Amino acid sequence: MIDYLPALASGLKITLMLTLGAMGVACAAAVTAGLARHSSQAMVRALAWAYVELFRGTSALVQLFWVYFALPLVGIRFDAITAGILVLGLNSGAYGAEVVRGALAAVPREQYQAARALNLSSKQTLLTVILPQAAIAMVPPAGNLAIELLKNTALVSLITLGDLTFQAQTLRAATLQSGAVFAWLLAIYFLLAQLMRFGFRRLELRLAHGRDYGGIS
Repeated sequence: MIDYLPALASGLKITLMLTLGAMGVACAAAVTAGLARHSSQAMVRALAWAYVELFRGTSALVQLFWVYFALPLVGIRFDAITAGILVLGLNSGAYGAEVVRGALAAVPREQYQAARALNLSSKQTLLTVILPQAAIAMVPPAGNLAIELLKNTALVSLITLGDLTFQAQTLRAATLQSGAVFAWLLAIYFLLAQLMRFGFRRLELRLAHGRDYGGIS
């Protein structure tokens, strides 16, 4: 079983690149769309709603196939890893947008009133009063979405990207040792998920600790 590790390690590198890249896209998309859902402009709210419903209402696998195989037909091409990062990030970001929207809505209205009483601008209110409080509520569901994103990276093996799952499939075909190969695969995904869970838990505790002092320290 140790002989399988070099091939799995090369796939792990791709999986980590996909996960980290897609998490960056997801964070940007989630915050942007989540804030847009609270916009005073109807068009901005409508665009955010359309993005969220489109990506939540269709299969991530179909989205991946569409970006990688269909868009080239109209002259738009992405390499496999870029397509994977883009699709997985936007898909996860659509779910994250609802997390952001819900967390912002959960902040008591009195906080907005207090900020206005202190003559804070809308931007100052958002950055210094609302988001620090909402962030605490965002972290636990964001951690769950990040772990789900990690597991969804296995989809890129279907567009011939040599991620962890692709390498495992190749090893299985070459050695016919399905049990051993997939045991390693399960163990690696489980370990990565636990590391992510630990990281988000530490972040949650850090933010909650800051709230004891009236904000994030």
